Amino acid sequence: MKHLNFERLADELDALKKHTLEKVGTADARYIRKVIAFQRIFEWSGRILLMLGFINPIYWLVGVLALAAAKILDNMEIGHNVMHGQYDWMNDPQINSRQFEWDIACDGKSWQRIHNYEHHTYTNIIGKDRDFGYGLLRLSDDFKWRVKNLWQFITYLNLSLLFQWGVSYHELAAERVFMGKKKQNRDSKINPSQLKRAFFSKGGKQLFKDYLLFPALAGPLFLWVLSGNLIANLLRNLWTSTIIFCGHFTSDVHTFDAKECEGETQGQWYYRQALGSSNISGAKWFHILTGHLSFQIEHHLFPDLPSSRYQEVAPQVQAIFARHGIPYNTGHFFTQYSQVLKRIIRYSLP
Repeated sequence: MKHLNFERLADELDALKKHTLEKVGTADARYIRKVIAFQRIFEWSGRILLMLGFINPIYWLVGVLALAAAKILDNMEIGHNVMHGQYDWMNDPQINSRQFEWDIACDGKSWQRIHNYEHHTYTNIIGKDRDFGYGLLRLSDDFKWRVKNLWQFITYLNLSLLFQWGVSYHELAAERVFMGKKKQNRDSKINPSQLKRAFFSKGGKQLFKDYLLFPALAGPLFLWVLSGNLIANLLRNLWTSTIIFCGHFTSDVHTFDAKECEGETQGQWYYRQALGSSNISGAKWFHILTGHLSFQIEHHLFPDLPSSRYQEVAPQVQAIFARHGIPYNTGHFFTQYSQVLKRIIRYSLP
């Protein structure tokens, strides 16, 4: 790692986090409850409008968009952040990382093990963080080129369309539950039979709800509702995949070797998070729909800080980075996304 005053860096970022946490309270509770209320309004208005599509197809189209927005809010601004424990201090059983379950095929506990612990602990350490390429894509020279990498752009498109199922299968793939030889150095938190049971149980509930229960409730409009649910899920998958890729795979994102991170101090951990993440600039509504993962750098520095505080601390983080000579990776959506696409295509070749 680059020689920096890591102790001073840690002190400054710790002080910023402490100062911000001291302000967390009523306004943050009011914010997340307001987002949950809007999510429910979007969901139920979307489901009702899907059934009114026979009156005018515009109703159906608006219903699809409303349901997609509800699923995005549920997954990004509510589910992702609540399951990080950002609102555990509220002691609200409905907004708590130990009990919350989101509207996605992935079992919440599986996501907490593979994302909250593994990804956030070992961010971009090759061989330890499976989120870097998801075991499917070659995104740096750290990985040996294989023939299958030639068509990894198509693999990426399929992954984005089916992203909720990719997230759901992520831990099973890591544990080699269905195929492949189990890795000797993996510290498994759960046995394969429990993983399979959770995978089929949560995935089955999602399939039943979106493609049988709600279409059946619509009676003769079964196909209208089924197709609307399908498109809303696809839109949610594409959005979440794109935002997450922009937060981790732009051109200047760094990777790390496990040996160089041995005995890592808090300041060095902060430094790795800074270089392993990238932000997206945009309007307030855009940040909310990304679950404030448009502030991926701040999220990786302070994953348990309420997400609505990331915009507030971002200028201070940027100033601290500037004092220590650490780059602050940010840009408009199309700038960041074009870098992601170039990276996927670049490393598809030897």
